[in-house]
Amino acid sequence: MNHDDAIRRDNPSTPYSNLPARQRWSHAVARSFDARDLGSFPRPLIAQSDKVMSAGSCFAANLVPYLEHNGFEFIRTEQQSAIYRFIPKEAMNYGQYSAAYGNIYTPRQLRQLLSRCLGEFRPVEDRWLTEGGVADPFRPGLRYQARSEREFELLTSAHLKATRAAFEACDVFIFTFGLTEAWVSAADGAVFPACPGTIAGRFDAERHIFVNFALDELLEDLRAFIDALRRINPKVRLIFTVSPVPLVATASGQHVLEATTYSKSLLRVAAEAICRETENACYFPAYEIVTGPQAPEDFFEADRRSVSRKAVETVMAAFLQACEAPTVVVVKRRRSEAPSSAETLSAAVAEAECEEVAQAGRPEDRAAGH
Repeated sequence: MNHDDAIRRDNPSTPYSNLPARQRWSHAVARSFDARDLGSFPRPLIAQSDKVMSAGSCFAANLVPYLEHNGFEFIRTEQQSAIYRFIPKEAMNYGQYSAAYGNIYTPRQLRQLLSRCLGEFRPVEDRWLTEGGVADPFRPGLRYQARSEREFELLTSAHLKATRAAFEACDVFIFTFGLTEAWVSAADGAVFPACPGTIAGRFDAERHIFVNFALDELLEDLRAFIDALRRINPKVRLIFTVSPVPLVATASGQHVLEATTYSKSLLRVAAEAICRETENACYFPAYEIVTGPQAPEDFFEADRRSVSRKAVETVMAAFLQACEAPTVVVVKRRRSEAPSSAETLSAAVAEAECEEVAQAGRPEDRAAGH
């Protein structure tokens, strides 16, 4: 006799007596798991008429080709000017998001981005002077560095205007939580997407501080971000996900497995809490699909960190099933076929995310080849 049978026999009139199969582990996970059964959404996640914006870590970028392939409109408000066509393709794929903000790993970083767009926050350490020009601390992987501070200010202003335009225009905003660890400026707490000195700039232990955000800080940042977003876009709907990609390195002093578990657990709790208290906000369980005990071993590559194509396709099939799509189509190809441009971009963004986070830990990690 299994535990479910015992519940029904010994307690015939308890709240557990007549639960649907999806609420019983023995049925919904052990016997016949279907990722499409996860989540309870009051309406389609995305309607065909919706304009979509995404931000976050690699999974935010992975969504894009699948959405576009299925006919959804993904907002793009910032394209590289033709006058910079001599610049090689961006290493960190800044051009593949709604605007060129790159990967955003923490709620604090997201909050500060919108605050900068609204003119409510200007970081003290807002530029790094280098031999090649002026580097952007918040987009350190940009291939083109402004040749003067005046040019830097013009480019940054245009970028923030384009980012604000995306926030204002979207019907649905998708954010994928990535990390709780970050490096910040000692002057004002401005969050850098990577530890200074790893991609650009120079690390200074007196000016650059490691933080590991606590749950109350995550929730405070999310609430502030949502309040600010709905001031300029009152009707926007929010979808939150948690990236299943583990930390490649941690500056916390913990074992990297413990640090990953701590970080992802806090992010998952924060996502649940903010959705419960926020109107028109929901959580999509990408993290659970990829990392749960039901997940097959091949959902991760041999390094046990890189999420496989099979896993991404499983996540997106479940996601699209919850959207107002005429047919659920995932971006797939036969081995003999060349990848589409959308697939190539998605793969490149995912790879860039891994590279950027790999360099976001302790400065010595890069020199050590980690």
